Amino acid sequence: MSATAIHPSLHFHRPTTAIRRLQDGAIALAAFLGGFVIFEPAPYELFLAALLGIWLLFGLRIPANVMPLLLLFVLFNAGGVISSFQIEEWDRGMIYVSVSLFLALSSVFFAILIQQDMSRIRLIFRAYTVAAVVTALLGIIGYFGVVPGFELFTRYSRAMGAFQDPNVFGPFLVAPALYLVHGVLNRSASFSIFRISALSVIAVGLLLAFSRAAWGLSLICVAMFYFLLTVNERSPRMRLKYIAFAAAFIAAMIIVIAVMLQFDAVSELFTERVQLVQSYDSGREGRFGRHLAGYLLAIERPWGIGPLEFGYIFTEDTHNIILKALMDYGWIGFFAFLTLTGITLVAGFRMLFRPRPWQPYYQIAYVVFVGHIVIGYVIDIDHWRHFYLMIGIVWGCFGLELAWQRERTASRRQSAIASPAIAT
Repeated sequence: MSATAIHPSLHFHRPTTAIRRLQDGAIALAAFLGGFVIFEPAPYELFLAALLGIWLLFGLRIPANVMPLLLLFVLFNAGGVISSFQIEEWDRGMIYVSVSLFLALSSVFFAILIQQDMSRIRLIFRAYTVAAVVTALLGIIGYFGVVPGFELFTRYSRAMGAFQDPNVFGPFLVAPALYLVHGVLNRSASFSIFRISALSVIAVGLLLAFSRAAWGLSLICVAMFYFLLTVNERSPRMRLKYIAFAAAFIAAMIIVIAVMLQFDAVSELFTERVQLVQSYDSGREGRFGRHLAGYLLAIERPWGIGPLEFGYIFTEDTHNIILKALMDYGWIGFFAFLTLTGITLVAGFRMLFRPRPWQPYYQIAYVVFVGHIVIGYVIDIDHWRHFYLMIGIVWGCFGLELAWQRERTASRRQSAIASPAIAT
């Protein structure tokens, strides 16, 4: 039975009203603003805080299936509060934890919005993709110095768009890239030229970020997403189309990289960044040496050492989300994060192979979440806004799946009751 036939929240096309248009516009603007975080507090935080407050005033309720997400986030940040009191300047730690808690609430908020209405997933991805194209263009223009003053969107000779760090800018582009890939392969051919153009802009932005985390994330996510597309596709013709597009895209990227490498600045930085292990990674005082020292310190300090305190002690930040949880949120936050990650990965795995109207959006969010957990071993991701958005989308789809299952069960019961009556 089609999911859209049995539950009103599972429709992509619903009657529009003035209030609904206002709601959709606000949600789309919130997703769009996530691509512009060049200073803090960013417009994203300010607007989303106001939006969340308004929704609460009008009776926003937390569904039972979203409560575990909220409780785990609260527990995670409670560990951060306790950790903050391990340092004299505890207010500095509390400010950091306040941002963490707000981003956690944003994840819960998006999960509720999606569960209320499935069509909001497409709305969020569209706005997110527009933001990705715009911020990628800013980074590209700034990198090549086409427009005076746009150097603001670069850092250390790397494109960073409207972000504070190329290592956040690059990963931000991955989910929209997957969305565009799916659109090129499965949506109307009349818009293919626009999707391919947008995908090309994002791909160049990813390249010019010179972020190993972003490159690794894109490879992981593209491989996983393409695998899911192929496995879930029953038509041999479509599978052949997927393979042909992949070959064409890889060839195009090789050509683009070859052209870009003709610029000396690009060639030198690319050669340096493409190395798997940098000079600052290895050695006793390198990134991985600091990781080991941090794990040993965590055994002695179960309450944590205070948010951001690791950087003051070891001269560099943790660059490891697991170690970050231990240092900034203590063992309480560490186990809360592991539990949240485990539930999301395990509970969501089977949904990857269930044909649903929201399946491609869910698959993108899930693989991007997995990819972030993987690259989180070499970079801090706990304040990446798009990471929390992906969690919200995944958990929102959990709610859609529960609603679908409930309605299907109810429909079967009604059919079973009606069948004897018809027979008599």
